[in-house]
Amino acid sequence: MNMAARHTINKKSVTIDHSDLLAYESDKSVVQLGERFQDVLFSDKSLSIFNRMVMRGASIVTKHVANAQAPFSGIRPVELAKAFSDIDLNVPQDSLEHAMAELEQLYLKDAVYFHHPNYLAHLNPPITNVSIMAELIQAAMNTSVDTWDQSGGGTLIEQKIIDWTAERIGFDLAHADGIFTSGGTQSNLMAMLLARDQFCLNHLNGHSIRDQGLPKEFSRFRFFVSEMSHFSLQKASAILGMGYDAVVSIKTDAHYRMDVEALDAAVQACLNEGNIPIAVVATMGTTDFGSIDPIESMSRLCRQHGLWLHADAAYGCGLLVSEKHQSLIAAIHHADSVTLDYHKSFLQPVACGAFLVKDKAHLGCLTYHADYLNPLSQQVEGTPNLVSKSIQTTRRFDALKLWLSLRTLGAHTIGTAFDKAIQLARRVYQQYHRNPNIQCIHSPELSTLVFRYTPRSLSPLNEADLALLDEINITIRKRLARNAEAMIASTKVKGALYLKFTFLNPETTLESVSDVVERIIFIGDELWRNYLKVAQATLNSLSIPQESEAD
Repeated sequence: MNMAARHTINKKSVTIDHSDLLAYESDKSVVQLGERFQDVLFSDKSLSIFNRMVMRGASIVTKHVANAQAPFSGIRPVELAKAFSDIDLNVPQDSLEHAMAELEQLYLKDAVYFHHPNYLAHLNPPITNVSIMAELIQAAMNTSVDTWDQSGGGTLIEQKIIDWTAERIGFDLAHADGIFTSGGTQSNLMAMLLARDQFCLNHLNGHSIRDQGLPKEFSRFRFFVSEMSHFSLQKASAILGMGYDAVVSIKTDAHYRMDVEALDAAVQACLNEGNIPIAVVATMGTTDFGSIDPIESMSRLCRQHGLWLHADAAYGCGLLVSEKHQSLIAAIHHADSVTLDYHKSFLQPVACGAFLVKDKAHLGCLTYHADYLNPLSQQVEGTPNLVSKSIQTTRRFDALKLWLSLRTLGAHTIGTAFDKAIQLARRVYQQYHRNPNIQCIHSPELSTLVFRYTPRSLSPLNEADLALLDEINITIRKRLARNAEAMIASTKVKGALYLKFTFLNPETTLESVSDVVERIIFIGDELWRNYLKVAQATLNSLSIPQESEAD
């Protein structure tokens, strides 16, 4: 019996009043939407249809979430892809009900449910109910926050949250600013762009990349990041025309934090080679280990060499509202720019990120005044057009969901949820780090735990053993997913494969995680025994019978 069957979640049955939905289904003028635009488009003329559609969508989501006994069905890509092969998007369904039934089969039946306590894979939190309501409001109003004349109060709501975040970071509100982004990848791209452009303005005779393009020295520009930093930094360097080679990876210490002495040596080596150091990135919560780079000592080195310091707090930004662990990120105010992902540790739906700078003047390299959209005259008169500090033009009102979460739940609730996730990671580590079947390679700093299954009898390890361990552990992860038992992640550390738990759900318990760990050990032991049987059978088939002296 698999774990999903042995450990089901106790849930109250959910009763939904379908009376309005039945009325909807019998209303052919509503079902047949193709003929009348007043039925198709959201407006004051279609509010009845809108309300019924919202109820229908909510009822379907409710049904699937209420019945979800596992975070994932375990279906394989090739299996699900078959269902798409005969779909012709040129031919619509004959009713909304048929379209929704199709959607249930193609998507909801096999969706990944991040709210489930056995979802332990990536930085995907359960989300607040009020943020879902905010998404509905935002979608209905279809606000675009690039200019004031498309958003009104939406612009001011976003700016208020940016100011609040800047204050939490410790920036001076008179000078700091920022913008909402799609997430850490976009924010890190903006950080590297600003660092590069600001360096050219300050050190290359006022050279403006915005106006003049890349200078001849650009191939020698270098950025310094931890070996545990996010891959988006390499992608950003490539997009900005400097390539992967411009990103210098710095080794980490025993706690997977950047080694500042190694950073200092790398900067000196860069100068000696005739290259040009531009910026350093401090990761405030690495994806795998949750490690927080020593940003205060890094900032001293940056000031010494005139380098831009960026803090990638996409994961660790939840510490800004933590009551128990805020000290871990207290020195983040030393950064020139900061990446935040509210859709990780703030319990918000994707996408909800932000990019902040200590000095708002640095955002000027992103400004372009289009006469039809954000003319210079509007800036002079004080009209707030957020497009002037973003790399996007049309942009969703993603700040609304965080706004409503803060206004109804408060920062304390969000911070408490992150504190509980951190505490759970530490409790799991304490319970299993001495278990002979579980090899933990770090003590959690935030809410991740990297470990692997190891057979009790396998010691010491040779190269063949390590390859076998990799195969066993990846098979464990796949089997848990395919059996609809749990979703966990894997990663590589120094070439070896490890499993990973990521905790962001304050409702996940030590008991439920222990069930997953025990299942990992059970599957691992089974795979190890099977390997030994095969190895012994192979050995027996190769053995040569010994002749006796009498022969």
